[in-house]
Amino acid sequence: MPAANGFDYQIRGEAVVITHHGRRATVLRGSRAADFLVDLESGDPQLLMARLTGNYRRGNERTARNHPRNRGR
Repeated sequence: MPAANGFDYQIRGEAVVITHHGRRATVLRGSRAADFLVDLESGDPQLLMARLTGNYRRGNERTARNHPRNRGR
């Protein structure tokens, strides 16, 4: 799977705004924002932001849909 890229974040007061290619993807507030800032130090920031925005499932959906096990009966 290709690496996530194009994500950026800004801290605005007590909120964290995550953007993807310049467009706002999500806003984290409260404990989610605090957890995000802590997790940034220990992991891949691009992957973390992709997971938080739901933009990490790309690439194999079409292949999986056509697999014999997933076709239905």
